[in-house]
Amino acid sequence: MTFELLHTDPQSHARCGKIITDHGPIETPIFMPVGTEASVKAIHTHELLNDIKVQIILGNTYHLYLRPGTDIIHRAGGLHKFIGFDRPILTDSGGFQVFSLTNIRKLSEEGCEFRSHIDGSKHFFTPEKVIDIERTIGADIMMAFDECPPGTADYRYAKKSLQLTHNWLTRCYRHYKDTPSLYGYHQSLFPIVQGCVYKDLREESARFVTQFDADGYAIGGLAVGEPTEVMYEMIEVVNAILPENRPRYLMGVGTPVNLLEGIARGIDMFDCVMPTRNGRNAMLFTSNGIMNMRNKKWEADFSEIDATGTSYVDHAYSKAYLHHLFKAKELLAMQIASIHNLAFYLELMKQARAHIANGDFAAWKQRMTSQLQQRL
Repeated sequence: MTFELLHTDPQSHARCGKIITDHGPIETPIFMPVGTEASVKAIHTHELLNDIKVQIILGNTYHLYLRPGTDIIHRAGGLHKFIGFDRPILTDSGGFQVFSLTNIRKLSEEGCEFRSHIDGSKHFFTPEKVIDIERTIGADIMMAFDECPPGTADYRYAKKSLQLTHNWLTRCYRHYKDTPSLYGYHQSLFPIVQGCVYKDLREESARFVTQFDADGYAIGGLAVGEPTEVMYEMIEVVNAILPENRPRYLMGVGTPVNLLEGIARGIDMFDCVMPTRNGRNAMLFTSNGIMNMRNKKWEADFSEIDATGTSYVDHAYSKAYLHHLFKAKELLAMQIASIHNLAFYLELMKQARAHIANGDFAAWKQRMTSQLQQRL
């Protein structure tokens, strides 16, 4: 995997570039739709490829390990072939699930024991096993196994957690170097910077991960309960240390405004369930603000979904029609809204890249963040 830095914004730390993988290029900054269980919810693969023009998607190691299981994925020839997606795929490590399954997991230096949320069966993840799972899934970009502490964790817990994450990373990297790709193409391993909301721990972690000279680096453990301004501060702290010639991936973030603020601070890659999850619950993101499509105010509004006249789906549906579909609980409502939101996120990334290249990103971002937060 290679990364080429193409442009930087003169008034911020925003930059645009290109990642080259064996499954194709990724223009950065980029948003990655989340395909947790081998599916981006409510969206066909052909829509991802042809209508939304997705460049990369994310799969979830924990969920894919439990269902359909690595044996099925291996027999299919890897996740790309299993789902019919011929562009890059990134997998997380299961670390966030370690965080979110607090009541049904036990951590140790060796790894994490947990019970399946599906059937209660007991499993054990070690750093080595996670690498084996991600190898079998066949992701172009694999995440190192980590613990994601809550944003409200005290300093003592955060420091102990960070040491565990660093020890696991060392084992992940060693096993990664000792194992081949199963499908004949290169797989990259990204270390994850942790440290909760503590500047010294974040600095320590950023310095620690760079010793592995990885193809890219991720920032984890943010947007997990800490104030938004603290999240932005931690991004600045970490990016001041991470190398400029590698992509930087902010995990699990976020709103359109979060994305623009992250880009302004030097982030290249994002993922989040928000566009599809919120879309399924009738919340639409547009260039002029946020809409709840169940609100009666849209009942007789026959204008297009986005007030600018821009359609992010292959047909210009009206607000009134989408409002009706949600009120009638038609499945098509969730599909249209999910496609719209994802396409809008990717269009926002495309515009950000263009403004960075033009040298006016900072002014554009200031204007857009004001618009994007409005409740319509």
